[in-house]
Amino acid sequence: MIKACRLKAKNPTVLFRIVVSAAVILFGLVIMMVFASLKKPPKQKEIRERALSVATAIVQAGEYPVMIAGFGEVRSLNVVSISPEVTGRVIEVHPRLEQGEVIQADAVLFRIDSTKHEAARDEARAQVLTQETGIHRWEEQLRIDRNRLAALDRNETLAKEEFERVKRLFENDQVGTRSGVEATERAYNNARDQAALLRRAVDLYPVEIQEAKSVLVASRARLSRATYDLERCTVSVPFSARVKQVNLEAGQLVSVGSPVLTLADDSILELHVPLDSRDARSLLTFDAHASDTGTAWFQQLAQQPCTVRWTEARETHTWPAQLHRVVRFEAETRTLTVAVRVSAEQARAGDAGLPLTEGMFCSVSIPGRPLENVIQVPRSAVSFDNHVFVAISNRLYTVPVEVAYADAEHAYLSAGLAAGDELIVTRLTHPLENALLSITAADSEE
Repeated sequence: MIKACRLKAKNPTVLFRIVVSAAVILFGLVIMMVFASLKKPPKQKEIRERALSVATAIVQAGEYPVMIAGFGEVRSLNVVSISPEVTGRVIEVHPRLEQGEVIQADAVLFRIDSTKHEAARDEARAQVLTQETGIHRWEEQLRIDRNRLAALDRNETLAKEEFERVKRLFENDQVGTRSGVEATERAYNNARDQAALLRRAVDLYPVEIQEAKSVLVASRARLSRATYDLERCTVSVPFSARVKQVNLEAGQLVSVGSPVLTLADDSILELHVPLDSRDARSLLTFDAHASDTGTAWFQQLAQQPCTVRWTEARETHTWPAQLHRVVRFEAETRTLTVAVRVSAEQARAGDAGLPLTEGMFCSVSIPGRPLENVIQVPRSAVSFDNHVFVAISNRLYTVPVEVAYADAEHAYLSAGLAAGDELIVTRLTHPLENALLSITAADSEE
């Protein structure tokens, strides 16, 4: 204790420093409190919730007819690629054989030089006449030789009887000479040889006649082929056709199988329209009686009228059409492709005067079966993940729904909403749940 006091007495500056530090801190606190008392607190502003301005509609359930929409490109039902069936040089071409021209039925499209084909036909015809003459000669020779054979058989019989009589007289009665016997035997042998030779020739005549007839069949086939080739030197069109592609000029050497023309029959146009198989099965009309024959459901499509619209002018360019058949079913994409046909008269029945033409990309509206007990809402009111916004006590709520079918303008809901619900029809982007609403218009959605 005595030592500590002595140390304090020896260092009086330490105590002084402590006192000064405490005084500075105390002074700073006093200054801070003075400045703090001079600051005025900010005025409190009242926070008000901003209302979201929307339009609503009261929804009702009912039965609604729907239109199944699809797209397809117009094409001619029958497109024919023409290739020459004979080789030769083109000597004549139709004067209107140009791309886009329409050639009337039975008109000659082009002609091929037929000189060598006429020569081949004449040669084949001469061979046929030669073979027919030869067969007639063989048949006549057979008839003559059969008559001669009867005479030679009779000569053989007489020579044999003469030989046996002379031989019997010489051996039994010693009448005549051995030379006479040998002479009659020689005559008998000659008669027998002649009859045998002629008999063999008569037996071979049918075989030779059959061979000649076989050659005649081959000659007639060559004649038919030559006549066919000669007829194919002139190429005509059996129907009124539009020239789709042409690669032919007068004087051109053409060969068998090389395509030179492509013709399209515009009397029937067709569109192949892919549809979602689920929509097609639930909305398209199918023939119930076809199921009795074991036909698959997608092959029982009932034909019905529909409408074709040009995508570049949907409002002014429309044509009546007919749903015709199911083209194919693709299991990978679950797509049912149907064929829609448009006749030439229907293609010219458009309101704007422009006929339906191959190559146009069109939309097709097909009437479907009515949807029962569904709610029709604007398509824009349903989000991509099948949610809608409803107003309940002026507050916004998100409701999940089930879409039975949707087209470009409307969506048909089978679950999620009830009749009398107040649907928000204004397009909204990520609104806050339970947001306050200001309803500016209320329309009834029938």
